[in-house]
Amino acid sequence: MTHFLKKYRLTFLGVLIGAIAGYAYYYFVGCNSGTCAITSSPINSTIYGILMGGLLFNMIQTEFSKKTKDGK
Repeated sequence: MTHFLKKYRLTFLGVLIGAIAGYAYYYFVGCNSGTCAITSSPINSTIYGILMGGLLFNMIQTEFSKKTKDGK
């Protein structure tokens, strides 16, 4: 279990940052009319932020691990 957490720690960090950013976007920007699919609900904004943060940080982690394996 600890090996899994160490291996994907950057992805988990991205999930956490994405969740905070998604909720912050809802709170500060949001959607007044309620017709926006993502920003009309704090749950939707937070889940979208989780997905985007996890994907972004996972891509960074993948590139970083490729470079360290190649020794560059």
